[in-house]
Amino acid sequence: MSSWVVLVGWMLALAQAGTSSEHRFRIAMAGEAVATITAGCAECDWGTAGREAVVARVSVDGVYSQHLLITRGAAPAAYPVMLGALDAGEHRLTIERDDERSSKAAGALTVQAVDVRAYAKGSAEQAWLATAPFLYARPGTVERFSDVPLLMWVERAAAPAEGFRYSVIFTHEDGGTPTDRLMATWGRTTDIEFVIGIERAADGTTREEIQARDHEILPFKGRRFGTHPLLWVATENNMVADNGPDAIRFAPAPDLVSLENVSREAVMDKNAWIYGVMAAELRREGRIDPAGQPGSAKIPDPRRFAYLEACGELDRATLAFDVGVSKPDGTMEWYPTDRGDSRFRIARNGCVRVAVPVAERVTTDRIAGLRIRAFTRPRPEGEPALPAGTGRVTLTRVNGIFMLDENYRPGISRLSWAGSVEARGEAEPVPVPVRPSAPRTP
Repeated sequence: MSSWVVLVGWMLALAQAGTSSEHRFRIAMAGEAVATITAGCAECDWGTAGREAVVARVSVDGVYSQHLLITRGAAPAAYPVMLGALDAGEHRLTIERDDERSSKAAGALTVQAVDVRAYAKGSAEQAWLATAPFLYARPGTVERFSDVPLLMWVERAAAPAEGFRYSVIFTHEDGGTPTDRLMATWGRTTDIEFVIGIERAADGTTREEIQARDHEILPFKGRRFGTHPLLWVATENNMVADNGPDAIRFAPAPDLVSLENVSREAVMDKNAWIYGVMAAELRREGRIDPAGQPGSAKIPDPRRFAYLEACGELDRATLAFDVGVSKPDGTMEWYPTDRGDSRFRIARNGCVRVAVPVAERVTTDRIAGLRIRAFTRPRPEGEPALPAGTGRVTLTRVNGIFMLDENYRPGISRLSWAGSVEARGEAEPVPVPVRPSAPRTP
């Protein structure tokens, strides 16, 4: 913990259930405040229509701060939220059940504990907390308990610039990529989006940019809550705008992460509960079908998938993997991540996550092989087609393959590799010399 951190309050409210709870705390030194609210929701189940969640209204000193969705069911869980900059002295945090927005069959809101900490100016934490955005909900999402933000994270800007880049994990996206393609090409059905970057160049100029409609990167010109940019989720695939209508807002406290040699989905692995919420929303929205085929926008149970993370570079190519499962007779059965559909192939560089359904009752310890297949990229509109064999893929890492356990949490990952393997477009699959590694969780 930084020496600049001031513990400003720790209020234990065991079994404080009902419609409202109040927590008083004192700040010894002004700073950016973060409250970790440990709460549960009786009779709640994100996967059951009518019982999805309690929606809580959070106020500081009688002034609206944000809403908080208790998405993780009845058992108390930690929900860290930003309160913004607070002055030294006494403060009051109020958490109220919003009956109008909560699920009709959801039970009482139970606040078990509240832990408030402030980070004074000059601390490392204050620097990235102070510019983290508050996010207004897209109308209709909270009402349908869909596409809601679960977690925010922050990364340092790439050198030589200084500053931070913020991304959000949403439960899903109502527009954009269909569910089956999301699993094949991203290894998840949550929606992960960069929302805003705030970077300072060596000459002292500051650049603030948001990811707007159609993934266009635009300058941020909006308002702030103190030093916090205010953003509005503006599209069905969770792009943002810097202005919008009155709506409820969210302020999940961001984690500072480094994603060197890993995919963005590694943030989900470190917050394994997200997979359970993801699966519950799929179940509630009827997106799970044991016989779901490519193109149906439905998938088998997420626990039947093998989740693979690898890193590489694509040159005028797309990529698919074949995951090998050992059979009792010693032969290998191969499961292609593109499932025979060219739309299910990877078309991006860097570290990627993919997932493919395997046969029922297959466990991770039976996954014993891996191959890559390269394809020459499709012809962009207005350009001539590339000759067959033009595409090239260079694979440099396999970080692991895992499956979800009974409770939808990532299980042990056992296969890894680092080196260089090249595949040419339309050629035969190329084996990757993965090897068993020390058992670890993703």
